[in-house]
Amino acid sequence: MAKSNVSRRKSKIQKPYPDFPLFPHATGRWAKKIRQKFHYFGKVADDPDGTKALEQLNREWAYLKEGRTPPPVDTEDGCTVRLLCNSFLTAKRNKIDAGELTPRSFEDYYGTCDMLISHFGRDRRIDDLRSDDFASLRKSMARQWGPVRLRNTITRVRMVFKFALDERLIEHSMHYGQSFAPPSAKTLRKSRNEAGPRLFETDELRKILDAADPIMQAMVLLGVNCGFGNTDVANLPQSAVDLNNGWIDFPRPKTEVHRRIPLWSETVENLRKAIENRPAAKNREDDDLCFLTIRGTRCVRVTPKKSDPSRYTKRDLIGTRFAKLLKELGINRRKGLGFYTMRHTFETIGGESKDQVAVNAIMGHVDSSMSAVYRERISDERLMAVTETVREWLWGT
Repeated sequence: MAKSNVSRRKSKIQKPYPDFPLFPHATGRWAKKIRQKFHYFGKVADDPDGTKALEQLNREWAYLKEGRTPPPVDTEDGCTVRLLCNSFLTAKRNKIDAGELTPRSFEDYYGTCDMLISHFGRDRRIDDLRSDDFASLRKSMARQWGPVRLRNTITRVRMVFKFALDERLIEHSMHYGQSFAPPSAKTLRKSRNEAGPRLFETDELRKILDAADPIMQAMVLLGVNCGFGNTDVANLPQSAVDLNNGWIDFPRPKTEVHRRIPLWSETVENLRKAIENRPAAKNREDDDLCFLTIRGTRCVRVTPKKSDPSRYTKRDLIGTRFAKLLKELGINRRKGLGFYTMRHTFETIGGESKDQVAVNAIMGHVDSSMSAVYRERISDERLMAVTETVREWLWGT
């Protein structure tokens, strides 16, 4: 008779919804089997909809899935991974509002935080993370990514936890252990050697220029003449271009380092045609740009996502169109080739001028040396010597 009552009582207990992660145990408690062991999360009678049980599961899951004992509830006031990531991203979003951080960089930080929450668990306490936790994280990242992305992500992870220390969310700096180190310089060189040179040869660039439409021709010439990348081309204002004298005065958008660049006659001619045939700007702030899409928007832009306005998405029409052109010409067989390869090409060939200071000035590189502190200007003749070296290499004249 007693056994019949237990069966009847058990049959009356149901999950709140089919996907609820816990089940009603015969003892009258919410339960879940983790690592071949039952764990309990309070009485069903006291929590019929399972709300409190689910909160406890979420709080303890990061520990239980690894076979570890969760900390007592009265010590749960420590900083969790979720709290750290929210605080870190809020600080970065404030920098976007102040114009000190680009949305693209914010997306990189967001992805890193999302990875930390996914790997460690959102309710995992930061002061509970150990060196073997970071070793496991690095192993997971190394399985997915190459050395360069692995190095950059490890750097961002360390930035997140340094933020925790700076903001007094934790009392002591993190102990990552020796395993959580970026790839060595040797590993990075090996990866780069295996990928091959990120460089266009003269015959490839000539094929690209011959096959490109007039707008893309102007963009490619800016890439090889000025060392411009995708964002440089997309953000180039007409006010920065002196077509009559053949010069561009335009700070690099990424670093705001000033650049003064002499233009080839071919670049001037194609750029003038592109500006004359440019569509009307959709937004007033884009009216001065040299290039726009057929809809009158920026060719490279970062905009809030419709599904989540706090996130951003990048649209790069220049990179997309150029990749399609490379595929049509069969020049995409080497890994890593794209429009940005033009900067690699300019840096490499421009260096043959034997004036690296002038090359760096055109590229817009940050020079933190003591020489840069004392250097007040670079003559136009030196800048022209660099671009003419690249021009002679390309056309042999």
